[in-house]
Amino acid sequence: MKNKHQNNGHFGLYGGRYVPEMLIPALEELEKAYTVAKKDDSFQKEFTDLLNNFAGRPTPLVFAENLTKRLGGAKIYLKNEGANLTGAHKITHCIGQALVAKKIGKKRLIAETGAGQHGVATATVAAKLGFSCTVYMGEVDIQRQRQNVFLMEQLGATVVPVAFGSKTLKDAVNAAIKDWIENVKDTHYVLGSVVGPHPFPTMNRDFQSIVGREVKVQMKKREGKLPDYIIACVGGGSNAMGIFYEFIKSSTVTLIGVEAGGKGEKVGEHALRFKGGSVGIVEGYKSYFLQNKDGQLQKTYSISAGLDYPGIGPELANLHDLNRVEFVSSKDREALEAVRLLARTEGIIPALESAHAVAHAVKLAPKLSKHKIIVVNLSGRGDKDLFILAKAFNDKKFMKFLKEYTQ
Repeated sequence: MKNKHQNNGHFGLYGGRYVPEMLIPALEELEKAYTVAKKDDSFQKEFTDLLNNFAGRPTPLVFAENLTKRLGGAKIYLKNEGANLTGAHKITHCIGQALVAKKIGKKRLIAETGAGQHGVATATVAAKLGFSCTVYMGEVDIQRQRQNVFLMEQLGATVVPVAFGSKTLKDAVNAAIKDWIENVKDTHYVLGSVVGPHPFPTMNRDFQSIVGREVKVQMKKREGKLPDYIIACVGGGSNAMGIFYEFIKSSTVTLIGVEAGGKGEKVGEHALRFKGGSVGIVEGYKSYFLQNKDGQLQKTYSISAGLDYPGIGPELANLHDLNRVEFVSSKDREALEAVRLLARTEGIIPALESAHAVAHAVKLAPKLSKHKIIVVNLSGRGDKDLFILAKAFNDKKFMKFLKEYTQ
């Protein structure tokens, strides 16, 4: 393993390209194609057309009037990425990557997925643009996100259960990388976050940065100024970088990333990379990871399948060190309370991942004056979490229905 990209693809100490030699040509080809595509008017026109007329952008910025009144502090706005086709922000970078893959002649898309949203988005784009598709998903995540597996299969994708390791997202990533090594000539790996070897963190951030650009336009129209706080949940970090990037140079805007506090402070009970992790090199890039002294990844946990990843995007790691992004955490119980509160005040059921960000906004807003504005990035909607929520809320009628229906 070695890093052949010393000058670019780094964010301070983090990032890089640490991959087997046989993947270097594919990454260099991808980097070159993406560099050209960024300046290609026809590429940008096709990308924008698909975002607007297929995925459903721009997504709405919703004033959470009832929640704001309930909390009695700062105004809260919700960037509702769940309004996208497939129910999350993931569709945006999937479209972008698929268009780049098409330009370099790839015929097959592969992906890893945890919560299932990235897998569904990849399968959707593959169907739309004519690729075959294989999605790797840990057996644990398949059990808790079974409905997304069904959707991927209906879209024509092959879903491969990953039965080794912790059987979650990090293991699905390893399985996808192995497939890519074996089939690199005709296959593009649609990596699902701002992680991995260069150019993935930069490329996915660029595609997702449309979220922040939309917020800037929407806020100026609604309030005539920028928000004071932007809050986003952070697994790998694609939704967070998507909304943060446009505001990094705006010193008046406080950026807050919310990690999964899980159910406790012991190893295997949370996914707090900055509190419990250390710097290492895993899955092709350098960043903070939850790992032991020997560099082996530790077990992680979150009620949300998309937040239990043991690493974090390298640009976010750098922004942490620069004190530009403040990192906090929300526990499972706080996220569940946030789901119920947002549903009953605003009629929006957020994904459990996004609910972690809502939970922090609920804690923060009452401490601020009514002149302050918070924007929460709702990275996805809660349809995918139906079974987890029914179990967590002990909905006996629903559980009875499931038991009777499957007999």
